Amino acid sequence: MHIGSYTKIAAFVDAYLADYTGKQLVILDVGSQDVNGSYKPLFDKNHWVYTGCDMVEGKNVDICLKDIYNWSEFDSNQFDVVISGQVLEHVEYFWVTIFEIARILKEGGLCCIVAPSAGIEHRFPVDCWRYYPDGFRALAKYAGLEALEVFTEWNPLPYADGSGGWKDSVLVARKPILNEQQKRSAYYKNKLARLLIEEDIDLIQIENLLTDLKGV
Repeated sequence: MHIGSYTKIAAFVDAYLADYTGKQLVILDVGSQDVNGSYKPLFDKNHWVYTGCDMVEGKNVDICLKDIYNWSEFDSNQFDVVISGQVLEHVEYFWVTIFEIARILKEGGLCCIVAPSAGIEHRFPVDCWRYYPDGFRALAKYAGLEALEVFTEWNPLPYADGSGGWKDSVLVARKPILNEQQKRSAYYKNKLARLLIEEDIDLIQIENLLTDLKGV
């Protein structure tokens, strides 16, 4: 985590969660390991329950995910807020992970994602992507999320740690209220996306999935 990213998550809390002070919120931080800091202090409020998850055990990690593409540790519609900073550039198949973010959000729930649009390679353990506003809008649309705010810090502030060089992009999105058809669509899109990234694609599972779709 760097100062620029912390500042953006703090701005999200101020702009979108101010009305929830004193009200119950269940929050998930994806990629929460304390590496040069944590977003946790921003959510230290009465009735707010913060959980940190990551792929490795460490400081500020409450739950260690077994699979970045299938969060079996969490129920669907479990969280009011999902945040993630400086993570998505390290996810090989980010278009699958965004489905898990959408799945675990409650209807009406909010997510805030911060990821760089620039900067040097920084493998942790891989460094795959950079994000622009149109890319974040497309990602939200793909996952069935309503983009509320999308921007890139093209002219960064002079952060003390020099983190302006990342020129971070930010996506704030809401999960809409879904009808039954939309819920089924999201379920099958998520399942198919996971199947298609497997090294040895299970054609039988795909055929069964397509057969199920014919009955939808």
